[in-house]
Amino acid sequence: MELGESLFLLLVVCLSALTLISQWSQMAQRRHLPPGPTPLPILGNLLQLKAHDMLGSFKKLRDQYGPVFTVHLGPRRVVVLYGYKAIKEALVDHAEEFSGRGHLATVDDFVQGFGVAFANGGRWKQLRRFTLSTLRNFGMGKRSIEERIQEEAQFLLEEFRKTNGLPFDPTFFLSRSISNVICSIVFGQRFDYEDRDFLSLLAKINENFVVMSATWGQLYEMFSGVMSFLPGPHKRLFRNLDDIYAFVAERVKVNEASFDRENPRDFIDCFLIEMEKESKNPASEFHLKTLIMTVLNLFIAGTETVSSTLRFGFLILMKYPEVQAKVVQEIEDVIGRGRMPAAEDRARMPYTDAVIHEIQRFADVIPMNLPRALARTAQFRGYTLPQGTDVFPLLTSVLKDPDCFSNPENFNPGHFLDEQGHFRKNDAFMPFSTGKRICAGEGLARMELFLYLTSLLQHFTLASPVDPQELDLTPPVSGFANIPPTYQLCAVPR
Repeated sequence: MELGESLFLLLVVCLSALTLISQWSQMAQRRHLPPGPTPLPILGNLLQLKAHDMLGSFKKLRDQYGPVFTVHLGPRRVVVLYGYKAIKEALVDHAEEFSGRGHLATVDDFVQGFGVAFANGGRWKQLRRFTLSTLRNFGMGKRSIEERIQEEAQFLLEEFRKTNGLPFDPTFFLSRSISNVICSIVFGQRFDYEDRDFLSLLAKINENFVVMSATWGQLYEMFSGVMSFLPGPHKRLFRNLDDIYAFVAERVKVNEASFDRENPRDFIDCFLIEMEKESKNPASEFHLKTLIMTVLNLFIAGTETVSSTLRFGFLILMKYPEVQAKVVQEIEDVIGRGRMPAAEDRARMPYTDAVIHEIQRFADVIPMNLPRALARTAQFRGYTLPQGTDVFPLLTSVLKDPDCFSNPENFNPGHFLDEQGHFRKNDAFMPFSTGKRICAGEGLARMELFLYLTSLLQHFTLASPVDPQELDLTPPVSGFANIPPTYQLCAVPR
């Protein structure tokens, strides 16, 4: 046998041995992981997962393997948590272990772990502490967040009046208004509703949520290594993100040029002050990249999630006019028409509070949740979950858990009311997630939903131009997000 043939044979034997060792190692490791379908090389569990219906695929796997199971999105291994008990046990009872941010392929290459929503370790702790403190104490002796929301709600009322009770699509009416609230906080200004650059950004944010949730976005989560080189709708995600990043970076430059540390105007100014304070600390995470990415996180999340929830809410209230009528009556009894609704009114409006909670539960706008990761190796329900393992705690499985909500597929404010009509909390209400990574903007979002809904119903009846029974509440796209159906709304003055 020639030397070349001997070397080739040796190479084949070595590669075969390495492959067998690798497969044996993976099989040994899988013995300590939650059960799940056997993955194929490269393809993972593609045969068991439908990219156009990932949530339905996960439900079938839950039925087969239980509430904690392992799937492979292509070569990527993920542990899925399904149902209130499993998710509460992981994110609350084992909060520290499950506090990492997992991979979200559609944004990972872009954010690179710099924004508050996608950071990990010490960076995340510093940014989250600062973000929560700044949002909580915002106003700085000037206008409070509540006043900013009330002001923007009044602008929206004017836009609704201009429709003269005729049918219109509320999508960008709502996104423009809701986005202006977060813009007021992070940029220190609101934008005119006809500002073309502003409208273009909102359209790109909306498009990204649709693409991330559709088939192409879900396929990218499985095969990002290959699909990053292929053409397709997923490419628009990154172009849109680049444009939004450029917009935020330019706003930061504007602030830097007119910055007065004694009179901070917005979130950016507060961050710039922190950057100065931490300038000599080598362990500081307060620098330009984290500033831009954190503002971008707040801008996108603060625009789309609340506006989507309100779009679902308006559709639901048109489909169930009897529910709308009860909310209106409570507004009349508690607030009247002589003043604007205030956040403190909510405590005296149990039915309205229950309706808003049920809208959030039923709308289920981020059903898959942002992925978590194991911050350290953990023993969970008899399994060993290695540090760095990605985890999908599916929020939809909590919000639609039949053990926590009777008839969870139906809209029913009674899910949050006791027999006396008092508001009743439910621990399975997790639209903002739970545990260490609960949404930093939860307080802002809750206030927006209440003030917008009551302000609009104080002055308008939300009527459908078609028979309410014909209204379909099913999201046309469901994946990372549940995208509200497109519909026409008539805002009839009272």
